[in-house]
Amino acid sequence: MKRCGWVTSDPAYIKYHDEEWAVPVHDDKKLFEFIILESSQAGLSWLTILKKRQGYRKAFADFDVEKVARFTPEKIKYLLSDPGIIRNRLKVNAAVTNARAFIKIQEEFGSFDTYSWRFVDNKPKINHFKTPDQVPANTKQSDAFSKDLKQRGFKFVGSTIIYAHMQAVGMVNDHLVSCFRHKEVMT
Repeated sequence: MKRCGWVTSDPAYIKYHDEEWAVPVHDDKKLFEFIILESSQAGLSWLTILKKRQGYRKAFADFDVEKVARFTPEKIKYLLSDPGIIRNRLKVNAAVTNARAFIKIQEEFGSFDTYSWRFVDNKPKINHFKTPDQVPANTKQSDAFSKDLKQRGFKFVGSTIIYAHMQAVGMVNDHLVSCFRHKEVMT
């Protein structure tokens, strides 16, 4: 099977590419998970985050946004000693800040799903890139999504991070045309 060029032989990468990447997600819990994971990835490889995913699941209350929003300074201090996650104070604090902002969006829009998918007119954007260098790091949509999240108090949500989020949750499908997953989406 031919896969996108960024996929290594690592089983975690293969599983993520083959089963998750670019599959539309409409579940708020899963959308929150990817906000935390993508924000944590800033400056690191995605494989690093994938290998710590179970640690994040445990540390962040199985991505229960209500629980994460109630994390105390003591809990944050504890997380900064947890080798199962990236122990970066700014990123851990951002996860809690983002949980609180996420809940406000849910209250305003009914769900984070309703809020976020409007940035792609509520349907996945399927691109037809032939080479990895054609895949952008950000777009007008990720710029707008990022800007709006920042205005709502989110942290670590620059346009590049948000474009990666959009790819991860299937708002954008950037599987290369030569990739078997692109062909599956098109049929």
